[in-house]
Amino acid sequence: MREKPDFVARLHDVPHQPGVYLMRDRLNRIIYVGKARDLRRRLSNYFQPSRTRLADLKTRALINSIWDFEFHTVRNEPEALLLEGRLIKEYRPRYNISFRDDKRFLLLKVHPEEPWPRFHLTRTRKDDGARYFGPFAHSGSLRATLTWMQKQFGLRSCRPVTPGENDYRHCHNDLIRNCSAPCIGRITRPEYLARVNEACSFLEGKARDHLKEIEAEMMAAAAELDFERAADLRDMLADFRKTLQPARRFTRQRGITGPNIDPMEDVRELAGILGLDRIPLAMECFDISNISANHIVASMVRFTNGSADTAAYRRYRIRSVSTQNDFASMAEVVRRRYQRILLEGRHALGTDQADASQESPLDALRRLESSPPSQPLHPFVRLPDLVIVDGGKGQLSSACEELQRLGLHSLPIIGLAKEREEIFRPDTPDPLVLPHTSGALRLLQRIRDEAHRWANGYHQLLMKRRVGESLLDDIPGISEARKRALLARFGSVTRIRRLTPDTLASVPGISRRLADTIKSWLETH
Repeated sequence: MREKPDFVARLHDVPHQPGVYLMRDRLNRIIYVGKARDLRRRLSNYFQPSRTRLADLKTRALINSIWDFEFHTVRNEPEALLLEGRLIKEYRPRYNISFRDDKRFLLLKVHPEEPWPRFHLTRTRKDDGARYFGPFAHSGSLRATLTWMQKQFGLRSCRPVTPGENDYRHCHNDLIRNCSAPCIGRITRPEYLARVNEACSFLEGKARDHLKEIEAEMMAAAAELDFERAADLRDMLADFRKTLQPARRFTRQRGITGPNIDPMEDVRELAGILGLDRIPLAMECFDISNISANHIVASMVRFTNGSADTAAYRRYRIRSVSTQNDFASMAEVVRRRYQRILLEGRHALGTDQADASQESPLDALRRLESSPPSQPLHPFVRLPDLVIVDGGKGQLSSACEELQRLGLHSLPIIGLAKEREEIFRPDTPDPLVLPHTSGALRLLQRIRDEAHRWANGYHQLLMKRRVGESLLDDIPGISEARKRALLARFGSVTRIRRLTPDTLASVPGISRRLADTIKSWLETH
């Protein structure tokens, strides 16, 4: 077993800045993600002997398992919190408890095309034409800011899409001067939209005059010895600063390599380790994703010159397997992928020429790749230089059998098992284990993780469709039972859009007023 590196010496390279750190074990798996206001101070606490003696059992086990660490600096603490949450959801480290669920940070949403737009909280960002602000790391401060904005700018907080006089009778916000009452015509739509735009500018950090006014009011209250009022204004200012502090959105980068990685150096190292005849400039990796027998899917991702080639990614729904069988699923996706390439190659060669040729399919396709530019090829014609399957001997054997049936037995292929990051090769009984500092192994891990992400994303998409998530979920007053009743009667949201309120009201549980709301909401979204 290799010895642990000297963490104390590495701490000198860690800056005194806010950021996020990742702890890895001896198998290079991420076991903990944390954030810090001062990275060097926080990390140094882990490697002090007294820390190990005084820590609880869980922390002691974490410290003993740490074999490596990395860090990422950010601009401020809210950014560190957002990045920490994203990384925990992505890697799901065993020693993290918070952020492991699917709950996301809050956003503020406003739809400018609504008759009377309103700000409301949401956790998902959709491509629906609305404006989104956030995510915000501090939910309490965000809610306090939203309440102040609605009062300051006279914005409505009621749920109906088009409020009217009936809604006004049950609302007291106008009486306490918290709303400009657009429902009864006390303000015109252009005037109301101007207030909405002013609120948007405030959220973007452009309207600093409001903060100066509140700060001046706080100082005046303190001078008048009204300390309770001054404390309330101080807390309000603190909430505003937390909410309006600039923070970047952190999204997954789809296989993009970091600035300290040389992809081509890793590719050349991999070619030497595997003993390949040609440098694997194009690599394709396959992964299977399923939960029970529901929506068995597969992914294929392609790396070109050591970096992700997202335009060449493919997703597959497994057709021939009705039970949980990764071996058969892997065989099907490999067969479908390279059978398609062979068909395209036969088309490019010409059927007569392909039938008369004594070349192997692999040699024929390699010859096509070197054809003159005047003979453009279909993108499917270009075979990879290396095929990677996510799994061990079983998945690799299934894929090799399909390649042999297709006449591609000479195409280089390996399997990468997750448990110990072992590399399996055809006709070689013992796996190849590379050191975790190897650039070749890091390259294989990147392409494997990208295939895993691509497969899981497709699987989650199909599962969301299955549970019937639709545009109806966002309409005020539509419960799950009413949504099911509407879809059972009319089949889809597209058909519901074309119906009249009278027809919608014929569904049990849908009143005429709710039918008008549904019709109005669907017309504006």
